[in-house]
Amino acid sequence: MRKWRVGLVGIGRGSGYGRLFAEEPRCEIVACCDASEEALARFQRELELPDSQCFTRYDDFLAAGPEIVFLGTPIPVHADQTVAAMEAGCHVLSEVTAASTLADCQRIIDAVHRTGRTYMMAENCIYWHFVSQWKEWVQSGRLGTIVHAECEYLHPIPSLIFDRETGKARWRTQRAPLHYCSHSLGPILEITGDRITRAFGLGNSRHVLPEGGIGAIDMQVALFETASGMTIKLLRTSVLPRRPNIHFYSLHGTKGYVETDRGGLKGPGRLYVEGEMESDQAIETPLSDPSLPESAHAGGHGTAEYILIQDFLAALERGTKPRIDEIRAMEMTAPGIVAHESAMRGGAWLEVPSFA
Repeated sequence: MRKWRVGLVGIGRGSGYGRLFAEEPRCEIVACCDASEEALARFQRELELPDSQCFTRYDDFLAAGPEIVFLGTPIPVHADQTVAAMEAGCHVLSEVTAASTLADCQRIIDAVHRTGRTYMMAENCIYWHFVSQWKEWVQSGRLGTIVHAECEYLHPIPSLIFDRETGKARWRTQRAPLHYCSHSLGPILEITGDRITRAFGLGNSRHVLPEGGIGAIDMQVALFETASGMTIKLLRTSVLPRRPNIHFYSLHGTKGYVETDRGGLKGPGRLYVEGEMESDQAIETPLSDPSLPESAHAGGHGTAEYILIQDFLAALERGTKPRIDEIRAMEMTAPGIVAHESAMRGGAWLEVPSFA
């Protein structure tokens, strides 16, 4: 059995994926990299790695010869690190979102075409079990034609944007709420198979954390139009109070609708199908595939990361494109970039580029 040499960059987010890669018999972790020596030492102890496999410099990490690089680093450096890894001969599995600018989105695509390496964005939310269930319902026509969808990610993390105790700005001061869109748009686009063509955004006030840059915009809302004519509404905040923090999804079709609970994914969702029921019914929205072993939960978001890694490795072994390849990754990333630009212009419909 072929063993893939895996390198992890960004131990904070990489630790969940690291545990899954460490348990995967087709992989061996050969290198880890983090700018923080403390974080690196903590992960080194967890995985029992020798000093020779731990690095604080990215160039030294790449020189160690990983075949797969997992990027769990800040979004503004994703493009530079992705391109460098591919030019070093590595396949890349990158945390969300793919990049911070449209130009960097194109740079990643160009690097894939130039090097022939495989790229996948690790959008774990599309691998939640209920998303697969909803996709089956939509593809079978149970809800009719989907004409509208809504999604929200309301997750206050002000201390990760700006640390008031030290006066230190974090990298998320550069990440507008709408930039972090793939957790919301990803499942909708996965379920429908659609692509966003136009975007409109609003929101630029900073009452909660005025020193936090664009990352501390109180709330942003976006409207999108897709190639099929479907509309999507997205709501995002990283600072406004919300307990519990929530993901919310809803799909409205010509024969019915389905939605998650307003209190979060742990609560019951609702389903209504015309002709099947007199009123909507409570449904479960499970994050985990019950057929998988307990070890598949090591990523921290149900069984999503486990299935994602299995998909990525299968694509490498078959020599095929992964589910969220360089094009689909940008279709889940670029709409948020464009919607934020619209908001900065006071609200105007802007075209979302096609990367295909």
